[in-house]
Amino acid sequence: MKIYALILLALVAALPCAAAQDNGPEPEAVAKQIVQEISAGQFDRVEERYTPEMSASLPAGTLAKVWASILQQEGAFDSVVSTTSAAKVQTFDMIVVAAKFEKAVIDIQIAISPDGKIGGIQVRQHREPPPPWVAPTYAKLDTFTEQPLTLTNGKFEMPGILSMPKGSGPFPAVVLVQGSGRQDADETVGASKPLKDVAWGLASRGIAVYRYTKRTEKYGSQSSDDPNKLTVDDETMSDARAAISLLAKQKNIDPAHVYLLGHSLGAYIAPRVATSDAQIAGIVMMAANTEPMEKLLVDQVHYIIANGPPPTADEQAQVTKVEQAVKQIDSPDLKQGDTINLLSGPMPASYWLDLRDYHPIAVAEELKIPILILQGGRDFQVPPATNFDEWKKALGNDKFVTFRLYPTLNHLFIAGSGISLPQEYDRPGHVDEQVISDVALWITHSEAPHLGQSH
Repeated sequence: MKIYALILLALVAALPCAAAQDNGPEPEAVAKQIVQEISAGQFDRVEERYTPEMSASLPAGTLAKVWASILQQEGAFDSVVSTTSAAKVQTFDMIVVAAKFEKAVIDIQIAISPDGKIGGIQVRQHREPPPPWVAPTYAKLDTFTEQPLTLTNGKFEMPGILSMPKGSGPFPAVVLVQGSGRQDADETVGASKPLKDVAWGLASRGIAVYRYTKRTEKYGSQSSDDPNKLTVDDETMSDARAAISLLAKQKNIDPAHVYLLGHSLGAYIAPRVATSDAQIAGIVMMAANTEPMEKLLVDQVHYIIANGPPPTADEQAQVTKVEQAVKQIDSPDLKQGDTINLLSGPMPASYWLDLRDYHPIAVAEELKIPILILQGGRDFQVPPATNFDEWKKALGNDKFVTFRLYPTLNHLFIAGSGISLPQEYDRPGHVDEQVISDVALWITHSEAPHLGQSH
């Protein structure tokens, strides 16, 4: 795997909102023209199209250097194979241009504003469009219904979906919280939708489930009143609490049995959410890290490099930039107002300063509610040896805590074999049925009995 498949050239993490315009150029035509201009060496013309945020994250001359690196790896540019429209991000059209080179086809994803400006560019290995998602076999579609339910938290409104078992209840219920980055309600990753799997699987087993679009997916840089002071509370925690409150008030829901299920980042911050919400009856933590997020990030980059071909000089330079960003995050000199340039673009120092004093194990140790900690044995993003084992070491004797390890499952709790790499996420799969069964059993027993330490 070539590292350009993973390193964002400049897909700005918090794309700005733009005023909608109906008479602008067709986004696919604009994206195709941009790639043609790049291939012709007309980098200045392309850079003139950048939004201010894009210009700040991708200085003049950077595009030319990255393009030269691609040509060195893949040979001469040949042609544009196709242009495909992906899901919108705020008002930006996300256009994927498949570009043919001498040795390979790569995808260039460009964020196009309504007035034709460039809000982001991502270069990655070519991916065929994923096949349509199909329901897992354990989802019994005749046993539950789904209805839209908007999550309102102050001025923010996020579309959501309530999966409700048929019958009069009252039913136990669970709120689902996604991992890091922009996420839809299903937590779509490549060809899979792990949170939709969980929702339909649990609803088929008599548990109501609420999932919603992540605030940063809908609002981007406007997710906080002050973008320079964004924290994980703005990104995730505040909305999770609001979702718990909303779910507990719904008809046929048992308000004494409303749970929080978080995946990845959602699992990492679940203990912190629960400390200030007495409505939460228990928490399920899927792939919860104990190590700081920035350490996970740099470890992931090293893991991918170690399990791929030797990196080029440009790729190694990208790795060095990640390492430098992590050093900046960990520096005692980091202060409010600083900016960290990571893989997904610039992030305010406020986000990392807020997490600096958060220690999930210490917070979880103070909780007096049931906790279920689940871990995939093939998870390279949250390695079990340095995370799950730490949870067990700290909480293994706590009567409120249950552990489950699934040796063949990856970070998305989808089964596989061999070394887990990001390409695995491009293959369709479903959250393993044993995971669904274990969570359902744990929730439907009011005292959340231990299921055993591992299997």
